[in-house]
Amino acid sequence: MSKSLFQKPIEIKISTVVAVSAILATADSIALDAALAEMTGGTTDFFEDDLAVIDVAALPAGGDPIDWAGIIALLKKYRLNPVAVRNAPPAMAAAIAAHGLSLETATKPRDEPDPIPAKAAPAKAAPAPAPTAGKPAPAAEGQPGNAGVMIIDTPVRAGQRIYARGCDLIITAVVNNGAEIIADGSIHVYNTLNGRALAGASGNPEARIFAMTMSPELVSIAGVYRTFEDGFPAEFARSPAQIRLVGDRIDILSVNSANRA
Repeated sequence: MSKSLFQKPIEIKISTVVAVSAILATADSIALDAALAEMTGGTTDFFEDDLAVIDVAALPAGGDPIDWAGIIALLKKYRLNPVAVRNAPPAMAAAIAAHGLSLETATKPRDEPDPIPAKAAPAKAAPAPAPTAGKPAPAAEGQPGNAGVMIIDTPVRAGQRIYARGCDLIITAVVNNGAEIIADGSIHVYNTLNGRALAGASGNPEARIFAMTMSPELVSIAGVYRTFEDGFPAEFARSPAQIRLVGDRIDILSVNSANRA
């Protein structure tokens, strides 16, 4: 008898999806378009079809009505896929639902840095990007090995995502290019760190990223991120280093000294 006869038509399981937070300081589509163009620098795959949550907390009270269709289309133009709206007042609920977006309420107030950085600035304010090409990789979640820590002893492969919810993440094997590791606390890699590393994912600015050998594609702390299109700084590449957040700037330091980049 075919196994398909015993399969359920659908199963619902808890999963983890990381989305970019698009924090609007204005609803002016012309200003938003210009800011996104400057942020991406004309790179067509800057966001790689990331999921996006539109945060309206910073919009001025009593402003003009929001053109939801226009904002959705604008974000899609830059390969961001809006799925929800955060911090929306009740008066916006009907319009948001009419455009197929969910309502999300932030669990606590946030004091976030400027979400639209200058093109030349290496640190960019936005939470963790979603997986490449809009195809979410399975998120590997687990219980902490002890209080406040999740420990991974196997290599993290390309396309794989590890998320340490509510705790620090320790990895003793290599993190390969194309992999993504995320922690609400700090990240410690006692091996080579390639791929993407996102610490303080729930908004903790004190989180840090440590690795014995640094060669990441992207790092992020509390939503402020920095990419390394031109390569990791030579003085820290392939050596023990740490990454921390200072204000709205991502700092890179040697583990053993006060040098930074």
